[in-house]
Amino acid sequence: MSPSHEYWFPAKRYGWGWGLPARWQGWATLLAYVVLLGAVGFAFRPASHPLMFAMLVALLTVALVAVCWLKGEPPRWRWGKD
Repeated sequence: MSPSHEYWFPAKRYGWGWGLPARWQGWATLLAYVVLLGAVGFAFRPASHPLMFAMLVALLTVALVAVCWLKGEPPRWRWGKD
């Protein structure tokens, strides 16, 4: 298997960042992120606990970006010709 097929998150064709997952581990990570966001929204209602809600959403998002950075293609600006 070539190294490009081992990335959980391939680079976007245009722009900077990652696209949808390419492997089951990436899909599991994305599913966990969505489920945890729902749990945070349920446990800490934005109207009742706006600061805690914002902090937890930011923490989960930073964790997702860290996983994408570690397990995804190296990020760089792309113009669609790759």
